[in-house]
Amino acid sequence: MRPDKKQITDEVWDEARIRGFLDKAPLGADEDPDYSALLYAYRSMRPDDFAVFVDMFVAAGRDLEARGRLGQTLAETIADHRHGAPFREILAARRAG
Repeated sequence: MRPDKKQITDEVWDEARIRGFLDKAPLGADEDPDYSALLYAYRSMRPDDFAVFVDMFVAAGRDLEARGRLGQTLAETIADHRHGAPFREILAARRAG
């Protein structure tokens, strides 16, 4: 982290802020909006906040199996991410439920 940047911890993620990720613009013209929203949320949220987001995402009728332009779902994209395990577990639980 740059020395002039202050690290933020224990940031508050209320329902409105989490819900706002449903309306994020796609990462590009050729990117699936559902995949983009999931990727944005994964990159920005802690696991507990991501779980709330995924529940909202599914309730809105969005697709957890959406694929990015490389043909991967979010679960596949983060399969080997060092800190991705709790996020993969959330996705797997919602797909199974």
